[in-house]
Amino acid sequence: MEHLFDKVQETVAFLHAYTQSFQPQAGIILGTGLGNLTDSIEITHEIPYSEIPHFPVSTVEGHAGRLVFGRLAGKNIVAMAGRFHYYEGYSMQQVTFPIRVLKYLGIQQLFISNAAGSVNAHMNVGDIVFIRDHINLQPENPLRGKNDERFGLRFPDLLNLYNKKLNNKALQLAKELGIPAHIGVYVATQGPNLETPAEYRFFNIIGGDVVGMSTVPEVLVAKHMQLPVWVASVVSNKCFPIEEIAETTVEEVINAVAQTEPKLSKILTHLLESL
Repeated sequence: MEHLFDKVQETVAFLHAYTQSFQPQAGIILGTGLGNLTDSIEITHEIPYSEIPHFPVSTVEGHAGRLVFGRLAGKNIVAMAGRFHYYEGYSMQQVTFPIRVLKYLGIQQLFISNAAGSVNAHMNVGDIVFIRDHINLQPENPLRGKNDERFGLRFPDLLNLYNKKLNNKALQLAKELGIPAHIGVYVATQGPNLETPAEYRFFNIIGGDVVGMSTVPEVLVAKHMQLPVWVASVVSNKCFPIEEIAETTVEEVINAVAQTEPKLSKILTHLLESL
């Protein structure tokens, strides 16, 4: 962890020099198929991950792999156009490294988006689910190892993990805009394979609403650093009831999410304005 702290500081110093000390107020992580939100940003600086010290590189289709600085909804923001996943072969510390960097860049709120499968019969493809809680079934925890108190407490409490106030505001906005939306529970799995019908049934039984292969490690590290988070999942494929499951490709996921992206962008913009 001590070595990790030094790497974070080196990366932050590099980015401050690159952006002339641009001060972002909020951070945004754009999930699979959601990268076009950057078209709405008044970009001041952008840099490929490959040029940022200690940053991993996105290897998944639908993830652009660049850090974008600019203005959105009247706020200074920094956006990750593409994220990292444990299944890509990275450690959890590498997957979540950017979250620590964003915190030290000065953001006060983190917005996270992802594509996810629905394990709730009432949540359909194209619906947006604002996450209120999660069930973590991933095999590794990014906080494992010696704790560095400069980052946060050894045992962070997850009772108030997700921003209830922003969830309620987002749900009301969705209703006003006529956008199908819900509040739900995210189940995190390792991937990269999609899950079996028996696993989808299990996720439904234990209280899950959507399932995906990201987000939870990022949320855990944000909580470790006392960084408030808001998470939205776009339903990309239906995984419950079992008889409605169909084989799914990554191209279909990207296309399904792309249809909903403008709606999620509207909600996110309104939330940013309210900060």
